[in-house]
Amino acid sequence: MMQPTTADPATPLRAYAEVDLDAVRASTAELVARAGSAATMAVVKADGYGHGMLPCARAALDAGASWLGVAVVEEALELRAAGITVPVMSWLMSPGEPLGAAIGAQIDLSASAPWALAEIAAAARATGRPARVHLKADTGLGRAGATDTDWPALCDAAAALRAEGVLDVVGVWSHFAFADAPGHPTVQGQISRFTDAVAIAEKAGLRPEVRHLANSAATLVSPEAHFDLVRPGVSVYGLSPGPEVGRSAELGLRPAMRLAARVALAKRVPRGTGVSYAHRYVTDAETTLALVPLGYADGVPRAATNVGEVLLAGRRRRIAGTVCMDQFVLDVGDDQVVEGDEAVLFGPGENGEPTADDWAAALGTINYEIVTRVGARVPRVHLNA
Repeated sequence: MMQPTTADPATPLRAYAEVDLDAVRASTAELVARAGSAATMAVVKADGYGHGMLPCARAALDAGASWLGVAVVEEALELRAAGITVPVMSWLMSPGEPLGAAIGAQIDLSASAPWALAEIAAAARATGRPARVHLKADTGLGRAGATDTDWPALCDAAAALRAEGVLDVVGVWSHFAFADAPGHPTVQGQISRFTDAVAIAEKAGLRPEVRHLANSAATLVSPEAHFDLVRPGVSVYGLSPGPEVGRSAELGLRPAMRLAARVALAKRVPRGTGVSYAHRYVTDAETTLALVPLGYADGVPRAATNVGEVLLAGRRRRIAGTVCMDQFVLDVGDDQVVEGDEAVLFGPGENGEPTADDWAAALGTINYEIVTRVGARVPRVHLNA
């Protein structure tokens, strides 16, 4: 798995994503407090939502999280290789994956269908130790999870394998579709369906240690969905899971990432100069153009052309012309900008810079995408490690 490089903060860099680990700790502590008696699983998949999985995992554990969650087995094994011993759950797999290493490392696995149980059981027999399994019910998201029709058979199959001694059902879980819209009727509907799924599992003789349904949004605003364990993801990194839930500051969260680059070139050009591919921006006066060395290969969406805003020399400026693979241009007018000046694409917003939420709104997407797409060649500079 390709990982972003980690840089020494004292080393001059072309571009960098600063990640404040104290912000991760503060946001996680807020989530732990909101979880009440439920345990907290900090979700660190996708390289910690682009922030750096291992440093952020350790920071979240420092702040009271007691579980970690990832999407794929490779991520879970990386956590184990780094010496992390808390419960780790991996929930996404396809047929034929080598599960023996995961079982040997005591990584919890998820099963939504009989084929997954069968492959987990086969790997457990080969490994010689029981697998830790969470059964997933589809309570309304329509993604992974067994349907209401298939759920009883899945529970019965798991109970038979448990009796054989090849697996322990340590969890029953599901995922919300509309938790970021707290008033949506499906929220209470999914809680009810989840409660029914747990009852069916118990009727099959299963006694899961943890029942879990709540993502970031439900952790923050739906305490009736907390059950035994909550699974916050994007909010671990200080971001709100949606405008209907509230802004980060209102929720006690601190955005952790600040994406910036050093101006690579500043030059005067005349009126009528076409800028970047296809001249989708043309200067309307003599002006200074500043070249910023980040592009869509680094996660700056090409759709930010003439839309995305960047803080440079004390002012927000809209990207001028087409975002290229490695660079984009800003029209700074007559302001004094020189090579080496810092251009901030987004950050917490405390110094006038755009936020990940601002970028998401401008591009018609969500803040999750803005931070997770920051590319692997952008060094992560972890502050307050």
